[in-house]
Amino acid sequence: MNRETFSQSINTILLDIEGTTTPVDFVYQTLFPFARKHFKSYLEQNILNPEIQDDLKRLHQEQLNDTNENLAPPEIHLENQSYAIDSVFRYLIWLMDRDRKSPALKSLQGKIWEAGYRNGELTGEVFADVPVAFQRWHSQSKAICIYSSGSVLAQKLIFSHTRYGDLTRYISNYFDTAVGGKKATASYQQILRSLKVPPDRLLFISDVIEELDAARASGLPTSCSVRPGNSPVFTFNHHPMIYSFDEVFPDL
Repeated sequence: MNRETFSQSINTILLDIEGTTTPVDFVYQTLFPFARKHFKSYLEQNILNPEIQDDLKRLHQEQLNDTNENLAPPEIHLENQSYAIDSVFRYLIWLMDRDRKSPALKSLQGKIWEAGYRNGELTGEVFADVPVAFQRWHSQSKAICIYSSGSVLAQKLIFSHTRYGDLTRYISNYFDTAVGGKKATASYQQILRSLKVPPDRLLFISDVIEELDAARASGLPTSCSVRPGNSPVFTFNHHPMIYSFDEVFPDL
């Protein structure tokens, strides 16, 4: 790819995390197992916290919806505290086994990861070209934004605790599934409205073709991230392919 691939009029770069800025294995081999391991102990220590109570109420409503759809989820019982923890734990694992983009699940995961980052058990992982690109794009006056199915809290934690230091100083906005699913065209339209950026000025980079298709349908320039550990992509996917952020707006 050469530097003329993307218009120099682009002033905002919207990035996926998993498979784009961060190795897929970090999410599936580090973050998810960490959350599974600590769900019970975290709930035992924090179940009376009002924010946790809100998460549990949302989980209970999701479980009722799953039941009504005949998906046979584990039951949740919030009446008894000790039994509530066991039942919530079973439902959380059920959701994770299905890779469900549950807002309540993502919220709890983010809180558990926050504790892990704070005590030094976790370190955010990004590809080596990411901090270099962030600094370059920042110097070029291009805004950097993140859009991930993980909660905004989880996003900030990854970028604020890397071995390259705190990278959040380069990031101006974060978006999660509160704006909608990443494979929905309406989500990108919502992001455009929030940023007040014309579609042709916002470049979206992701490793998931369905996400790129949805963004393209909203008028955004797109690029497919090809990283070690990503699922294979077809070369005829109609999205320019990049193998490193070094290829995206290199210094002139």
